[in-house]
Amino acid sequence: MGEVIACANQKGGVGKTTTVVSLASYLALDGHRVLMVDMDPQGNATSGVGIDKEATRGSVYDVLLGDTPVGSVLKHTPIENLDVLPSNRSLAGAEVELVPRPGRERRLKQVLEGTGGSYDIILIDCPPSLGLLTVNALTAADSVLIPLQCEYYALEGLGQLIATIDLIREHLNPRLTIKGIVLTMHDGRTTLSADVTAEVRRHLGSQVFDAVVPRSVRLAEAPSYGQAIAQYSPNSRGALAYQTITAELLERSDVPPSDELKQAQDRYQAPRSDQEGEVS
Repeated sequence: MGEVIACANQKGGVGKTTTVVSLASYLALDGHRVLMVDMDPQGNATSGVGIDKEATRGSVYDVLLGDTPVGSVLKHTPIENLDVLPSNRSLAGAEVELVPRPGRERRLKQVLEGTGGSYDIILIDCPPSLGLLTVNALTAADSVLIPLQCEYYALEGLGQLIATIDLIREHLNPRLTIKGIVLTMHDGRTTLSADVTAEVRRHLGSQVFDAVVPRSVRLAEAPSYGQAIAQYSPNSRGALAYQTITAELLERSDVPPSDELKQAQDRYQAPRSDQEGEVS
């Protein structure tokens, strides 16, 4: 089984799903075999790659709580090399239904082991909570990617998430590490974003990815078309930022990025606090 990365933050609206969909698509376009696991009952990662979450026969709920083979639920996406284990609102009841199950924290780990060596990288989109679904994701993962918005309360709750990661490492998954922190929703028209970015880097140092994701209309629009930013607006600043983050993610996994991703790194420029057109 390939490397498993859980994208987690108990705070909603931080760009978690956008990060998972964007990274999964760029990794797939780079030639890596990628599985995206949607563990959020809202199913936004599923619909974000063009899969009708309400029309799917079977979802992650069925493989977590039933005897449904994972292979019968996987969906191919329009992006070559990218599959998704879809979610829909039926997953909302899983938090309660998993409680009496033996090995309830390891159900997702068992599911992903059923994929064998089919994928190089598995990305898990966690729900905005630290409940049993997120615990399953962290127990199954090799590492955690944490999106953090460039706003005043950016660090609020991060300590709780890190404490949860420490508990998972101590009791359920000793190999779990923090892959890094991705700064999102940077608004170059304000000094606040620059101040928050500097503060986060001061506290967390090299754990923070070099590239910063701008607040972007294009990133916000893409899901409504069922497309990743790589398809919807590949020349936008948000697309370039996620290409650069994808390259750095591979480097942090000791995998050389392709020439195309390296070129994106060369073109990327860190946002300035006086930058115009940041939200375009």
